[in-house]
Amino acid sequence: MLIYFLVIIPTLLFAFLAFSYWQERKYRRKPFYKLADVGWQRYTPPPDAKLVHSVAMLGDVGAVATDGSDPVLRLFEKWQNSVGEASTAVFLGDNLYPIGLPPEDHRLRKAAQTRLDLLLTHISNYPGKGIFLSGNHDWLKGREGGYEQMLRQERYVLDRLQDADSYLPRHGCPGPVSIQLAEGLLLVIINTQWFVQRGEKPLGSEYGCPYSDIEEFFIEFNNLLRRNTHQRVFVAAHHPLYSNALHGGKFTMKQHIFPLTAAHKRIYIPLPIFGSLYPFYRKLFGAYEDMSHRKYKKMRKRLLRIMHRYSNIIYVAGHDHNLQHFEVRQNHFIVSGSGSKTAFVKKGGRATFTLEELGFFVLNYYSNGEVWVEALAAAEPDEEMVVFRKKLDSVLLPAPAPEQTTEV
Repeated sequence: MLIYFLVIIPTLLFAFLAFSYWQERKYRRKPFYKLADVGWQRYTPPPDAKLVHSVAMLGDVGAVATDGSDPVLRLFEKWQNSVGEASTAVFLGDNLYPIGLPPEDHRLRKAAQTRLDLLLTHISNYPGKGIFLSGNHDWLKGREGGYEQMLRQERYVLDRLQDADSYLPRHGCPGPVSIQLAEGLLLVIINTQWFVQRGEKPLGSEYGCPYSDIEEFFIEFNNLLRRNTHQRVFVAAHHPLYSNALHGGKFTMKQHIFPLTAAHKRIYIPLPIFGSLYPFYRKLFGAYEDMSHRKYKKMRKRLLRIMHRYSNIIYVAGHDHNLQHFEVRQNHFIVSGSGSKTAFVKKGGRATFTLEELGFFVLNYYSNGEVWVEALAAAEPDEEMVVFRKKLDSVLLPAPAPEQTTEV
């Protein structure tokens, strides 16, 4: 009996983990499609429909190459050239790794400024609009002093682009901020980092924010969505509300079996069972940037409670370094966070599409009222491809009369 517990059970467990690891490696970097979307290539926008507005959604671009070789920036430039003036590029936060834009005397300032200048050049040289959001890395990874770090980046972007809407929400406020991109297409921007940020964070007129009680944010967000049920609402933020990746509590078998590879990619020392402690902790309790953390969980619950009342919303975020699409209660939730890094994403679950690859999502709005999303993957040396396309159906209602809603 002792041999059974000491030898056979650990052997079977290790064999199971090794087999799961092998299976996982087989589908990594390969697209997953929900059964209903396997034949997505057959569907395209009507050829007689005119493109009214196109939106590129680039998340976590903070580690792009600055020598002209970056595949995502090349792909982004091609998109810019193809769409022209009727377009908007939304950068979904984590614009600068590892800690945003530090002070001028900081050792990381030069590299961060060079990368930010490159991104701003891509925006200032094309006729469309560019909008930057902030993410946890832009707020000094959520630590004390993050508010000033974010403001430094905001001031730099505003000074370079000379556009008051180029960094939103302003002053690090929670939002929501709305911009009418085209007739029938509304962009709403919210600052999800505010809800998980430690230390100082702005609220009230002394910071330039329109309200002093965060409950007013949820009331205004709900009222904004309710007033615009007659059009497609595109909500941009940094933190996803659905994810099959790290911040959604999904870990690779490699992280369970070889946990020390998190410290260095070559430390392949098998520690099954013990290696699962950290992933289980992140899944159950979470770091500040994880869905399972109490602050993130509370924010997510409130936002979903509001959005699930409506059926015309596209919510897009970055944060997880991959491409994902979910369709939940007639709304669409997108993760477009592989602007400069890639990370494991689990297939299946509620996901319609997932892919661990560099790239970004594009939203295209046509003259016949149709809205399509496309996932564009960038590969070396100069390849590009649409790896997923979907028409977003919706139930659109007449615009209601304005009315205050207090129960959210």
